[in-house]
Amino acid sequence: MPPPDSAFLNREAGGRLRKHADASRSQPDLSASAGEWKKVTTYERPSGDSSPSSRLRDQPLAERPRERLMERGAAALSSAELIAILVRTGLPGANAADIGRQLLQKFGSLAAMAGASVDDLRRVRGIGRAKAVTLVAAFALAGRMAEELQHESPVLDSPAAIARLLRDQNRGKDVETFRIILLNTRHRLIRIEQVSQGTLDTILVHPREVFKAAISASAAAIILAHNHPSGDPAPSEADIKLTRELINAGKLMKIDVLDHIILGQATTDRTKDYASLRELGCFDAA
Repeated sequence: MPPPDSAFLNREAGGRLRKHADASRSQPDLSASAGEWKKVTTYERPSGDSSPSSRLRDQPLAERPRERLMERGAAALSSAELIAILVRTGLPGANAADIGRQLLQKFGSLAAMAGASVDDLRRVRGIGRAKAVTLVAAFALAGRMAEELQHESPVLDSPAAIARLLRDQNRGKDVETFRIILLNTRHRLIRIEQVSQGTLDTILVHPREVFKAAISASAAAIILAHNHPSGDPAPSEADIKLTRELINAGKLMKIDVLDHIILGQATTDRTKDYASLRELGCFDAA
């Protein structure tokens, strides 16, 4: 076989080189593609996103609602901050306190917000089902507390009211029983405490036992009370002496002794079944 013509070889080599060059030109520019990929995948913070400084957890401790409540009490916090403690977390661009402000702005007042349903609350951005349920539960508890306050114990501001409170408890007692009525600063009943129980016509009461119960209940004032099984509510000399001792002890303890009520029984000659030592003037000389 004759050797290949040199011109033919040159043509073949040139053709292969042109194909390689064309193929090279047809390949994608990987560096450019990589650059474009970087542009596509580079994360850019959405407009309005929360910067680290706006998140409650990134703020100084003294400015966070939970820490401020622990240090200064709930009264030091705004309504929005109290709501923030309930909702706990925020959204990109709005922390929990911001959401609290949005809720107040939408509903106009705490009263209106308290009447909102779970679905109503969920219409506010950032309030999901769990947060809405938490808010509804919190307002329901506040409502129940208000109902309790409306039906709280009556003010004990007269001997007749005190006798009415104790009458049933002393009915049928055949021994003297000494009780104290513990009152708050508004003279509303905290509770009734039995201090001692004696015999038919004698009872021993120590001031220490009386004021121990008052201090334990954080009472601002007390009313003394005991019964006379004989039915005659008139005070004895011992009753008057004990009353004055307890009045003086109360002055030292900064706890007012308002009255001493003795319960007995009404008769045709005695219309009242009780006696008030204050009304009888026994407190004047104390």
